[in-house]
Amino acid sequence: MTFGSLKKKSKRSPTSSSSQNFPKTSPPPHPRFSRRRLAVAFFVASLCVVVVVRFAFERVPPSSEIYTIEVVNEFPHDPTAFTQGLVYAGNDTLFESTGLYGQSSVRQVHLQTGKVILQHKMDDSKFGEGLTLLDGRLIQVTWLERIGFIYDQYNLSKLKSFTHQMQDGWGLATDGKVLYGSDGTSTLYQIDPMTLKVVGKDVVRYKDHEVSFLNELEYVNGEVLANVWQTDCIARISQKDGMVLGWILLHELR
Repeated sequence: MTFGSLKKKSKRSPTSSSSQNFPKTSPPPHPRFSRRRLAVAFFVASLCVVVVVRFAFERVPPSSEIYTIEVVNEFPHDPTAFTQGLVYAGNDTLFESTGLYGQSSVRQVHLQTGKVILQHKMDDSKFGEGLTLLDGRLIQVTWLERIGFIYDQYNLSKLKSFTHQMQDGWGLATDGKVLYGSDGTSTLYQIDPMTLKVVGKDVVRYKDHEVSFLNELEYVNGEVLANVWQTDCIARISQKDGMVLGWILLHELR
């Protein structure tokens, strides 16, 4: 697992992250798509590269919209964990949601050593996905089942389950007031953390183009950061209207 600080780049060079050039390091082939949908995903990834290259030749390039990263530290991490959600909770503590049927779990991990301190093994019929932390509760969604779970932060005991209203469960984040969710489409959901019902949604766009395959989410400084699936790109999304404010390119991590 690698952590990096953002560093604005004057000359934009594409980085790989998820379908528009901003995601995580590439995981093993994900069972969630048919070959046809995979082909669409890779086509979208190619379009992302084309879009970034086109921007490089515009008369007034929007250099303020493109960022790369600088690696400042590296930490050990279980290479067998199919990470779907990751939360830093302070005090060298990470909470992690892992996926794959028969292997999904929620874990408490020590940042410095990568050691798993606590683990809740999920039912074999559930595929763990996005995870976030709010008021001592870990909230997790599953992929196809439209089911989510709430766990106690301190012992990972399951407190309750709920039905989420997204098409699928992919990413989850919070600003401390509402939850933000993604389902692999271009829709960014706002979810009430008490009722766990959708209270709003935005179609994420960049310069009048929809940004699809929104994957894992994080909330940072008033923005929702969304990995675009199967690319090395992260979209910086306005929480107000779903507009993409810029891109973070992660190809240098490869």
